[in-house]
Amino acid sequence: MSYAIIRNAKYKSENLKGIYRHNERRNTNYSNKNINKDKTYLNYSLKSTQFTYEKEFQRIRKEYNLKGQVKTVSNIVCEYIITSNKALFETIGEDETRRYFETAYKFVCEYKDLGEQYILSAKVHMDEETPHMHLVFIPVVHTTDKNGNNIDKIACSEFWKAKDSYRQLQDAFYKYMVANHFELERGNPSEKVHLSVEDYKNITNFEKSKTLLQDVKMDLPDTPDITSFKKIMINRDEKIQEQIIKPKDKAIQELKEQNFLLTMALNKQIKTVDKAIKYEKDIKPILDENAEFKEKCEVLEINYNAKIQEETRKIENKYEEQISYLENENNFLKNIINTLQKTVHKFIEWVCIKFSITDEDSFIRKFECENDIYLAPEKQIEHEKELEYEEMEW
Repeated sequence: MSYAIIRNAKYKSENLKGIYRHNERRNTNYSNKNINKDKTYLNYSLKSTQFTYEKEFQRIRKEYNLKGQVKTVSNIVCEYIITSNKALFETIGEDETRRYFETAYKFVCEYKDLGEQYILSAKVHMDEETPHMHLVFIPVVHTTDKNGNNIDKIACSEFWKAKDSYRQLQDAFYKYMVANHFELERGNPSEKVHLSVEDYKNITNFEKSKTLLQDVKMDLPDTPDITSFKKIMINRDEKIQEQIIKPKDKAIQELKEQNFLLTMALNKQIKTVDKAIKYEKDIKPILDENAEFKEKCEVLEINYNAKIQEETRKIENKYEEQISYLENENNFLKNIINTLQKTVHKFIEWVCIKFSITDEDSFIRKFECENDIYLAPEKQIEHEKELEYEEMEW
């Protein structure tokens, strides 16, 4: 007979990352050997989130203005594990299995007027021994504040306030599923306790072993004798050995081999860490010396730049003074030349008048030709350069 199975777990904020990675299959490796990665693609969501559970919790809390204090020691979310016997799902098939979980999802939305908006995620796992659903929600109670205003409050302890709250949950779940045409039994509440996921899986493995033992039947003859009875016992022992003990021994051996490989990998990691620590110790003095050298270089660079700037400033000032002096001297010489030219011109005019010379230009050319000199400074300078060049060639 198949049972309506629903269990609850409470989680603090520090647990959300772990259940998110398991439920959404974000891990690379799993300690749970029941997970068949080749079937993970068969998993599906009845409600999904694009965020992690931590971020989705904060988003819902802000959007719906949820009251209540959230401390690190507070249970802020709950998780239902919803399933039944493996035989049920094998019997009803894929479509009815999906309807089973969809019906269970609707039950959670309606139970205690929770509402779909406070469900973070509902993930159906088809890649383990028995199909089951992880449904994560915020335990919200509908109440009033001190002013009588209606509020929604995060309060795990109030949500599960009743002494027999889990029994009420299981009763309600059983009745809801039966009302939706699933042939299930409630089970005996006095003999059942609220199990953790690991405990449930351990019991499932025990039930599997018990089934194998039940299959090992003793076919007794109508009038058994000692010899036939011994044969029957030997046959039973052989079946137990083949069907139970050997598979368990094989599993234990595989675990030992895995532990050996993990130990070797761990030792390798330890050696790598030791090398890293040694490298850090060896490199630290070099880094310290390098930092000290860099600091000295920076000080030298600052002093050098300051000295260069000072010397450059002195040179610039010196050249500016020389340039200013030469400009003044040049202007003075220009004035002297101009004055001299005016004096020479007046002297020529006086000579021409004094000696009745009518052609002043001819007189000047004759003077320049006979004395190999030019009265115009520019021509005289050019003439002297030509003479120097001729002397060098000669």
